[in-house]
Amino acid sequence: MSYADTPATTNQAKPKGVPVYKRILDLLEAEGIKTLFGIPDPNFVHLCLEAESRGWTVVSPRHEAAAGFMAEAASRITGKPAVCFGTLGPGLANLMPAIQCCKVENSPVIFLGGQRARITEQRVRRGRIQFVRQEPMIQDSVKYSGVIEYADQVDEIVREAIRISMSGTPGPSYIEYPANVILEEVEDTPILPPSRYRLTQQGADGDRLAEAAKAIMEAKNPILLVGHAVHTTKSGEAVKELALKMNCPVIQTSGGTSYIKGLEDRTFQYVFSDASIDAVEECDVVVALGTELGEPLHFGRWRHWYDGEASRKWIYVQQDATAIGVNRPIDIPLVGDVRAVVPQLTRALGEGRPEAPGLARFMKDGAEELAELAEETLTKSDGTGNVACHTSRFIVEATKAFPPEGIMIRDGGASVVFGWTYNQCKPHDVIWNQNYGHIGTGLPYANGALLADQAETGVARPGMLVTSDSSFLFHIGELEVAVRKNLPLVCVVAVDFQWGLEVGVYKRTFGQGTAETGTHWSDKVRFDKLAEGLGARGEFVATAQEIGPAIERAYAHIKAGGGPSVIHVPIDPKANSEEMPKYERFRTWYAEGTQ
Repeated sequence: MSYADTPATTNQAKPKGVPVYKRILDLLEAEGIKTLFGIPDPNFVHLCLEAESRGWTVVSPRHEAAAGFMAEAASRITGKPAVCFGTLGPGLANLMPAIQCCKVENSPVIFLGGQRARITEQRVRRGRIQFVRQEPMIQDSVKYSGVIEYADQVDEIVREAIRISMSGTPGPSYIEYPANVILEEVEDTPILPPSRYRLTQQGADGDRLAEAAKAIMEAKNPILLVGHAVHTTKSGEAVKELALKMNCPVIQTSGGTSYIKGLEDRTFQYVFSDASIDAVEECDVVVALGTELGEPLHFGRWRHWYDGEASRKWIYVQQDATAIGVNRPIDIPLVGDVRAVVPQLTRALGEGRPEAPGLARFMKDGAEELAELAEETLTKSDGTGNVACHTSRFIVEATKAFPPEGIMIRDGGASVVFGWTYNQCKPHDVIWNQNYGHIGTGLPYANGALLADQAETGVARPGMLVTSDSSFLFHIGELEVAVRKNLPLVCVVAVDFQWGLEVGVYKRTFGQGTAETGTHWSDKVRFDKLAEGLGARGEFVATAQEIGPAIERAYAHIKAGGGPSVIHVPIDPKANSEEMPKYERFRTWYAEGTQ
């Protein structure tokens, strides 16, 4: 039979098709994603319009880097992957700080990149407009990079990006699609739930669980070491049950500073709480959850861990099997998802164990230390004389006014160091940039966290950004986003018109009186006035006594239907650069290969 003799098939029904951009949204919705961040361009206008019609929260920032930070905060507050897109060429270049940050912070953000049509890319030409090869620029900063060259690749590439981003140690992925595939159609087959195409809720080996339970029950002074991933996986309630069964103190890593509801009084920050040091030095079993056991923990084997190293047992819950034993030897590895392993371990403990001998003492000492620190700040400048408010007083007064069910966002250099010691509140949600040390993320983080949390829960919880002037100026344009979205956000800004940490470095390196090149800037900036210019409410506060009432007025303004507020608080530049509390402990994180 010749081809010409082949029977016609025109009466056969064609499979129902769906455009690529809709299919991408279908695949993302299967993961429970409800927010989309980016500045629309021709590659993404279809995506944005369709997402909004489905009830998604679609947010266009002032800068693509801020869009990436917003998406990162969304992933942290929801426990799910998040999505951000960037226009071809400069948009993707602007996203690079956020992509790199997500890699170091282990944040599962899916970055979408537009590109010129392939026929244009493959031409042998010079002088093309808004074109650069994007994938090579991004590949080293993501866990997975893929290009949707043909419409029928969309399912496998989107799923692979999410699969790899959420597997092992989480991290970002990049998906690119050229303009010529946006409107192409693919077969509208059923969308698979996550559990059908990737491993979810991975549990630990039963024998290892029994071994871990035995070690915990036989321990004299066990501790729970709680890291960043406990918050980002939304495992707090499960960890609370485990902590109560273990009847022990909870030690926070520097990245895991969100307090679990019901465990506030037994939770202490590693290094910056004296009670945490006592608990670590006395412990004989450590159950480590959601942490890389990195430099800020002295890898779990130096300084405060050192003396008990020979007899202390380590139980490590870790999703990435290749991380076991890297930073320190592990006695009992529990390989699996913290969301699944923690309930397994809790069940294995049966009725639980008696209270650890030191627990009551640690709780008493921790509460007393916090009260003593607040009392001690009363001896510092309150801003009523010729010296501006001491940073420690700024932190105490600001955090005392934090709304109990709010979301805390942190940013800055020296002010964050003060916050580790003097913070008076115990927030259940904390968003800040710990591993990468990328200042300026605070305002985008605040926007992303508040928007994603509201999209997820339907409740507009209050947010408080405690930051410093240098950091706040990085992305101050994003205040317009907060105003546009009428976010319940109060930004409390410590202002000394300098890079406080860097001024301190000059002084410690060269002594008093040296030129502090590049660390000072204009003292004419008024953040309350900038806020008003961007449509927010602004207030200038000069004394410590005024900080709390100013924050109360800001939240009352929000409750009355107003938008976000910015509170400008002058702080003492000398104290901010020279009197950072427990700075010598902070410096031990940077051991330059000696630990």
